[in-house]
Amino acid sequence: MCTSIIEIVRAEGMAKRGDEWFPLSLAVVAYDHARHAPLGDVITLDFVNLALDPGARAGIELTLETAKELRAALDRAIAAAEFEEAEVRGKGAALSIVRAA
Repeated sequence: MCTSIIEIVRAEGMAKRGDEWFPLSLAVVAYDHARHAPLGDVITLDFVNLALDPGARAGIELTLETAKELRAALDRAIAAAEFEEAEVRGKGAALSIVRAA
């Protein structure tokens, strides 16, 4: 059964295919049957550039648990980067660190 769970966002950055890097235009996050991993349903991440050939794609299939761990790691890295930008570099980035009372 297909889930039809798909999120698409504009992406700025670079991805690598073989020995070559290419600029990104979109990131696609989905939850569906694995196409390549020997797993059931997975979170897929596709980083693409629609202006380039169909091979301008970096795809990943993750278990739901791995995707949750990746999300937590991203949250920690983003919070630290925002702190770095605001406090160390003085760029005034909005902090998203929540401190317990």
